[in-house]
Order: sequence, then C-alpha cells, then structure tokens
Amino acid sequence: MTAPASPAIPRARRPTRPSGRGRSVPPVLVRQVRNGIEESVHRGDIVEVDAAGRLIHQLGDPNRLVTLRSTVKPFGALAVIEAGGIAAFDLEPAEIAILASSHSGEDLHVRTLQGLYRRTGVSQAHLACGAEGMPLDALTAARLARDGEKPGPIRHMCSGQHTVSLLLSRLKGWDPTDYWKPSHPSQIAYRATVARAFGTTPAKLQTAIDGCGLETYAFPLHEVARAYAMLADPTAIPAGDRRSELAEGLLRVRDAMLAKPEMVGGRHDRLDTSLMKAVPNRLVSKAGMEALRGLAILRGPRNGTHTDGPSGMAIKIEDGDGYDRGTWAASVEALRQAGVLDGGALRELARYHRPVTLDPHGRAAAEAIPEFELAPVGELIG
Repeated sequence: MTAPASPAIPRARRPTRPSGRGRSVPPVLVRQVRNGIEESVHRGDIVEVDAAGRLIHQLGDPNRLVTLRSTVKPFGALAVIEAGGIAAFDLEPAEIAILASSHSGEDLHVRTLQGLYRRTGVSQAHLACGAEGMPLDALTAARLARDGEKPGPIRHMCSGQHTVSLLLSRLKGWDPTDYWKPSHPSQIAYRATVARAFGTTPAKLQTAIDGCGLETYAFPLHEVARAYAMLADPTAIPAGDRRSELAEGLLRVRDAMLAKPEMVGGRHDRLDTSLMKAVPNRLVSKAGMEALRGLAILRGPRNGTHTDGPSGMAIKIEDGDGYDRGTWAASVEALRQAGVLDGGALRELARYHRPVTLDPHGRAAAEAIPEFELAPVGELIG
C-alpha cells in the first residue's frame, strides 16, 4: 500500500488579530542554567529550505509570521543596485556590505559611509535614523563619552539601510527630504524591490514601522529562509521563478557581505561577523531585532550529512531574547546540526555556542545551553 503524500504546508493568511495568539507553544531551544538549576528557557522556531522552497530541516512552526526587521537589508540593498547604482557611484564591496548591515557604529563604519557620501555628493545631514542607544560597540561608546562627543545618526546601526534611500534620491533626482516616509519615491522603490525578492507585489505586503523609522515587512518564517537560500546561490533560483531576475544583484550583495563581514556587524561580539569569519565564503548571516536571524548557507560539504547544496535558514526566538544568549546559542547549534560548523569553527565560536554569564569577579555564574534536535524533512512548502 502506497503511503499518502505529505500535504503541502499552507501559506500563512493575513492575520485578523496579532500573530501569536492561538499558536502552539514553540519548542525549547536554549536553557539558562545556574549551578545546575534551570532559571529560564528560550523557545523558538527554526526552518531550513532550499531555493525552491523544499524543507530540509525544521523545528517548530515554519509558518510563524515574523517581521523582517534588519534581515530585510540584504534584499533592500538591491534597490540601489537594480537602479544602476554600482556603475553610477562606483560602489565598492565594503560600501555594498554596509548598505546591508546593522553595523556597530565603529570608526571604520563611519569612515566608509562618509567616504561614500563625499564621493556621491550625498549629505549625511539628511540621515533620519536617530542615534538613541548608539553606537552598539561598547568601546566606541565609551571613547565618545570620555571625549564628550555625542554620537550622530551616522553611528546608528541602520544608517546603511537609510543610505540606500539617499543614494536612490541622488541617482533619480528626488528631494531627499522626508525620504523615510512610505510615500517617498525611494521608499516606494525599496518596497517594490523587497516584494520582488519575496515573490509578491507591493500591494500584498504586510507592513509595520521598524525601530529606525522605516517600514518593515512581515512574512512566514519559511519565506525568510527561502529568501536567504536564494541569497546563498542566486543561480539556484528555479528558471520559472521571476525572482531569478534578481540573481546578478543578489550575487553582488552576497559577495560583498562575504568579503567584508566586519561591515555587516562589527569587530567585537557581533555574531553575524564572527560566523562569517569562522567559515569564510561559506555563510552569510544577518540578524534582525526581536531575535530573528537569516542564514544563507553556500554550497559545500557538510559534516555528517549527505547534503551539499545551498540553503537558507531562519531562526526566531519567541521571547525576543534581550540578552542575545538564546539567539547566539540556537544559531550556532542549528548550524552545527546542519553540518556547517564543526572542529575549529566551533571552538572559535564557543563563547556564542554556550554563552557564559560572569559575576563581577570574573567567575562563571550561569550558562546558556542549546538543547534541541532539528528534524530532517523533505516537504515542499507552498
């Protein structure tokens, strides 16, 4: 008797109430343990797919609706590339990478953006991303405070994303004033590019306001993973999929992020940068607020698996993970189980894999321990 085919997972419908109500409880991914006592847990969902949308691994709900937040940035950067910005502005890899970044506000990030502004005639005075809580880099923040210097918007982690709109405005002759408003031509272009990258239309996008004042967009978790699978290898996008038209631009963004990982995050305790440096030219990592991470896994052999094709993975921690420990531990462990990280890379990433909380005297007081098992599957989504 032939077993019935597994049903396709339906696409998430537009919710009529805030997502989360009525959902099943996500599985525990990470446990916070202090001297053998479980103090708290971080629950969440993980999904890995290929560029055609076929499930490779999952744990929890692949249809979990999430706002992209900063995970949208590699795809939003396509807006200026598709408009001819690379040739018009002679964009270098470091500059493309910072357009897709959530940088730490270090001097190297500021210098890169200021150099771009000088060359293109863009004024950083137009930046409207704010500066509250910035820079992310603690050493830079301490130096600025010591010197009595107030950080400006250019040190905001989203200033690269905002620069996309300023470059588009310069290229197209649009007034950059109020570039951040949804009705501005640069935001309309950005929105259209994101819609193309996610296989939909601008009218069908579900939007919200991000922390930096720009729009963000909501998609099921498996669609986030699929977008990152396309970023991993744009040539693997099925020929009949109109997103294949974005392949050249996606390659530019991917290769820039691979070449300049310190521009994507920063030099100190930024997991995105550390992951990409631990396995060079194998992985693109991009985090978003509220504990979402997209991972583009390039083609290559995987430890303990029979898979070597490109894929995308999306990880969402249920509680938003204000301490980063749940996101760090779950991301490294998921990549280990997917066969992407082992040996020296895992040793290099040990502080993220099982993050330790220290007391004021430097003693280990608690540890975040990843504890889950990714289920291998082969079901087509959507």
